[in-house]
Amino acid sequence: MTESFLVHIWKYGLFDRNSLVTDTGEKVEVITLGEANSNSGPDFVNAKIRIGNTLWAGNVEIHLNASDWKKHKHDEDKSYDNVILHVVLNADTPVMRSNSSRIPSVVLRFDPNLYRNYINLMNSRTWVPCQSYIPKIDRFILHTWLSSILVERLQSKTARIDQLLDQFKNSWEDVFYVQLSRTFGFSINAEPFEQLARSLPLHCLARHKNNLFQTEALLFGQAGLLDKEIDDAYYQQLKAEYHYLANKFGLKPVDHHQWKFLRLRPVNFPTIRIAQFASLIHASSGLFRKIIETESLNAIQNIFSVKTSAYWETHYQFGIITDKKIKTLGKESVNIILINTVIPLIFLYGSKTGNETLKARAVDFLSHLPAEKNAVIKRWQMAGISAESAFDSQALLQLHSGYCTKKQCLHCMIGNKIITSKGE
Repeated sequence: MTESFLVHIWKYGLFDRNSLVTDTGEKVEVITLGEANSNSGPDFVNAKIRIGNTLWAGNVEIHLNASDWKKHKHDEDKSYDNVILHVVLNADTPVMRSNSSRIPSVVLRFDPNLYRNYINLMNSRTWVPCQSYIPKIDRFILHTWLSSILVERLQSKTARIDQLLDQFKNSWEDVFYVQLSRTFGFSINAEPFEQLARSLPLHCLARHKNNLFQTEALLFGQAGLLDKEIDDAYYQQLKAEYHYLANKFGLKPVDHHQWKFLRLRPVNFPTIRIAQFASLIHASSGLFRKIIETESLNAIQNIFSVKTSAYWETHYQFGIITDKKIKTLGKESVNIILINTVIPLIFLYGSKTGNETLKARAVDFLSHLPAEKNAVIKRWQMAGISAESAFDSQALLQLHSGYCTKKQCLHCMIGNKIITSKGE
């Protein structure tokens, strides 16, 4: 038995209310259970409990054993003096407040099937604890829960962006630039791409954004990819231009050894991604503001449907000529950028400004984007839950990482339904 399970039983009222009697023999009637307290102090606050003929308002503390009260030194802590009821599995000793007044303890009695179902989940060795129950899960309950944790997913994604806002003194354009650059690196080159953006302030790029050649020179040079001797006219021109601009702005390139080419398809080489990023910067002005003001998902997708300069149509790396190919960001790549940067930023901006329309738009965009394809989503499909859109896939990723892998079944709507399935 765990204390967290007892907290769960109290929180959802899954106990026999008619059998509640204090350790001194007084009948207990629960009027309101109270609100779960996520901060320090008692487990539940603002409860209303009738003990005997007296109605009490205050806090509730939960332990396995009544003796845990003293073990945790609550008898010396004034923040526990407002506890009106001590809920336990075993009332092995009287408990006192810091002023030596006695707190009534009550033993919680509940259907043993609840604990059995909980233990079955905790002991499960399947991919997710509830895997064998998934076919029986009510689809309405599943959809309701996924809708709830989708917002949780967006909030977790925006936490890092919120930190960037502090670093960049609430400049949304600068934050968008840094976060977008990280996403352009995708998983393999995310770190060096972010370092590139941080080392090359947006205002430097903005002064030369109307010239694609100079934009490329700044980005490739700052990426440390113009530090070799390559017999290629365009490379030499970029190198010369970068040296001029680096002196002008006092720039120092990042370490080029950080960039990863190995086991990447040529179209995903960092050189191609930087060239595409340069084209996006060149084609855009006030990009973040444009994103916020654009109501159409297709219109936003079109903003990112950029192609490289002519040089990169016949190159994947400097100095190596290949067959001509127009290298635009593919639909799947654009959608990844939208899911990981654009939509979370729209959601966060809506949250910060109190604009519920923007928050709803972010969620709606996810519902109209195709589901991501990765190992976790594939396993969910094999288990019996399919992702029809990015709304579903993002929620399922959050469910897996935030609940299933940590066995947080007590905090999951699906887990709650399973635990109570044979104890109702």
